[in-house]
Amino acid sequence: MPNVVTSGEPTVQQGAPRSVLSSGNRRTGERLVRLALRLAASLAVVITFGIVIALLVPSIGFFTEVPIWEFLFGTRWAPRFADASFGVVPLLTATAWTTLIALAVAVPMGLGAAVFLSEYARPKWRRILKPILEVLAGVPTVVYGLFALQFVQARVFREWLQLPTEAFSVLAAGIVMGIMIVPTIASISEDSMSAVPQAMRQGSAALGANRMQTTLRVVFPAALSGIIAAVVLGISRAVGETMIVAIAAGNQARIVTGPLEQGQTMTGFIANAALGDSRVGSIEYDTLFAVGLLLFLLTLLINAVAVRIVRRFREAY
Repeated sequence: MPNVVTSGEPTVQQGAPRSVLSSGNRRTGERLVRLALRLAASLAVVITFGIVIALLVPSIGFFTEVPIWEFLFGTRWAPRFADASFGVVPLLTATAWTTLIALAVAVPMGLGAAVFLSEYARPKWRRILKPILEVLAGVPTVVYGLFALQFVQARVFREWLQLPTEAFSVLAAGIVMGIMIVPTIASISEDSMSAVPQAMRQGSAALGANRMQTTLRVVFPAALSGIIAAVVLGISRAVGETMIVAIAAGNQARIVTGPLEQGQTMTGFIANAALGDSRVGSIEYDTLFAVGLLLFLLTLLINAVAVRIVRRFREAY
């Protein structure tokens, strides 16, 4: 007659309630995580709307006194003078110069660094060089600004090269701003290139292509969407950079016609005008929000164009 087991492992019926309880706890945890993620996404939207409202309400008061046409196409910016003028074109020209110079420095250097790290560097050197490159992204921008003013502008341009520059220039600010953007473009581009399947490189090599041909004709086009996103992020950083241009580009709001001239950018004006000299509620004070709204719209336009381009060239593997 078989023995009857009265102790030992619990039967299936005894373990079933515990399994059901564990499954219920798991579902509760998933609901809490889903709720937390939904709140985080909603918070980002709420903050964005808050920024828009904070910029829009004072700007409406500004544009009730200053026509939008005069603001966008006027060629003289003097909001604090007795004969005040509110043409933002001088600020736009200085911003355009510094941004273009920064991109001319950052894009070749960033993409070159990304190609080297992704396609040519050995894993040992990649582990060493990439963190060193990304250290540049952690340097405070005020340090970059002092470097642009005291070394690039004063020492390199005026003493060593003997260039006919003033104490400030958009060229010095743009070059150092480009150096600051290099880690951003290089890191994102390198990640995009590294995500390209190795089989595509092997197929290119099997067809007789060398490493450079494979990089330029296979890897680079396959990672184009990520590279474009990196460049656009660099543009956004250049347009919105404050401390470098406030320190090294100058504070004279005038139409900039050359890189050796000084000029005041939109962010530079906001940094200087927000020191508390203007009375709250005055038209001089509201110029801060009008320029900030224009800067916000320009950045939004750049990002919207970039999203369309990235979707156009996105590749899935």
